[in-house]
This record gives sequence, structure tokens and C-alpha cells, in this order.
Amino acid sequence: MRNGNTSYDRNNYYYFTVDKEQTLLEFLLDNLQDLSRTKVKAILKGHGVYVNKRIETQFDLLLLPGTKISVSKTKRNLDVLKSRHLSIVYEDQWLVVVDKKPGILSMPAGHSSLNVKKVLDDYFVKSRQKCTAHVVHRLDRDTSGLMIYAKDMQTEQKLERSWHEIVYDRRYIALVSGCMKEDGGTVSNWLKDNKAYYTYSSPVDNGGKFAVTHFHTLRRSDHYSLVEFALETGRKNQIRVHCADLGYPVCGDVKYGNGDDPIGRLCLHAYVLCFTHPVTQQPMEFKTPIPQNFLQVFK
Repeated sequence: MRNGNTSYDRNNYYYFTVDKEQTLLEFLLDNLQDLSRTKVKAILKGHGVYVNKRIETQFDLLLLPGTKISVSKTKRNLDVLKSRHLSIVYEDQWLVVVDKKPGILSMPAGHSSLNVKKVLDDYFVKSRQKCTAHVVHRLDRDTSGLMIYAKDMQTEQKLERSWHEIVYDRRYIALVSGCMKEDGGTVSNWLKDNKAYYTYSSPVDNGGKFAVTHFHTLRRSDHYSLVEFALETGRKNQIRVHCADLGYPVCGDVKYGNGDDPIGRLCLHAYVLCFTHPVTQQPMEFKTPIPQNFLQVFK
């Protein structure tokens, strides 16, 4: 039996009003009984579900009575971002979480530079959203993985002001050169740029910024190691410099590496990002798979 009050529109959407507390996926399965669980999840992942007029992809979002739901009758919303440079992992009216591919800048750096902000801004225009992408944090051009962009200045300021309190788990995965002997540990020192914008480390305060990186070795062979890194601080090139300090530079790192480049890219990926939503205060937890080409060197 359907537990939402329903009306059908003429523009390829179903409309519902929630009348009892339950998760979004539970609600959709109850109210879209003609569709399989797989198709319902495809609509949700494809940005075809709106909660109170905002796109929602979080399947375990708790719905309260009175919440307005609209669902696309097609498998995917036509406004889904289509880009080979990034994919949207989560989106609501305040922020968007993306999975960035290597080779694209996080923000503009020159008039013709390809960057995530420009791709998102174009998507917002095409999807008729009156917002722009606000950069909250950055990944290097050749680093891939999870990033947050705010949709308005207020959300950006909340994230930037309380970044270290809001983000409670941020982990990277890297393929490094050499068989790492240690199962885990911590690197801590001061990082400072020289005039050539090369970041170098010092065991004593050199006027730079103190940086702390925790690491855990996941897999190793005679020539390579797969290592997880958790950042206690977020300094420029922190993981890349600390890997070089350990004697196991990140593969494909032309700046701090040793020339070892088994797969033709910088082998650094931001694969876990967990934070408290700056507006709803809900815990938001995202994880992407370890890139397959990182694992191929162990076969």
C-alpha cells in the first residue's frame, strides 16, 4: 500500500507528499511499486529525485511527514552532468560533491584553463539552477578524487571557517615507488615554498606551516606499495612531499618523485571524504573505489 499522497503531472514527473517518517529509498520503493529496486536506485543516482524541490541522491536521507517528493518518470534526469573530467557523487541546494578525474584543475588559473568550477557552472546553467560553484578546497591538477563545492557564498564561508571541525575523515590512496617496510606511522614537519614554488620540508620550524600525515600500508610488492594517508593538516603538496621524505615517492610525481611512472599519471587519489553538512548538520560520508590501474601493478 502506498503511504504518500500522490498526484501525477503531465511533464514526466510523479509528485508525492510524505505522511510518515522513513528513509528516502524506503519511501521510493513503497511508492514506486511498479519499478524494480535497481530502476529506483538508477533514478536516484541519476538525479531524478527531488526532495522539497532540490536534487537528492542520498538513499538513507530521513524523510519527515509533509516532505514534498517529485520523481522523474524516465530512468535519468536529462540535466545530469555529462563530463569525462568529473562526475557528481552528491548534490543538494547548498553543495555538490564531485569525483574529479586527473588532468583538470580545481579552479581557474588563466583564461583558457580547464577547471572543475567552469564545468560545474556550465552544468548549473544547463540545469536551470541559479547558483555558481564556490571553491572550498583544492586538489592538484593530476590528483583525482572527492571534492566539495558550495553553491552559495554563505555555505562556502561556513565550510571554510570551520573546515577542520566539519571534515572528520579525509583519506587518500597512493601508489608509491618501492617496498614500504613500515606497516604504518606518522610524518610531521614544517613545509615551506621556495621562490620557485617548490615545497620543501624541515624538522624544525622554518617559518612554514606545520604538517602532519598518518599513513597505513595496504599492499606491497618488491617494487611498489599501496598506501592510505589520513591528513591531520591540509598543506600544499603535503602527501607528495611526505612520501618523498619517507623515501617512497608517489609514482608519476614529476615534481617530487624519482621518475618511476608505471601507469602514466600521478598515482594519488582522494578516496574518502566525510563531513558534517554545514546546513542540515547531517553526517555525509563518501568513498570512491581505489583506481583499478593502481592495483594492476600488483598482478
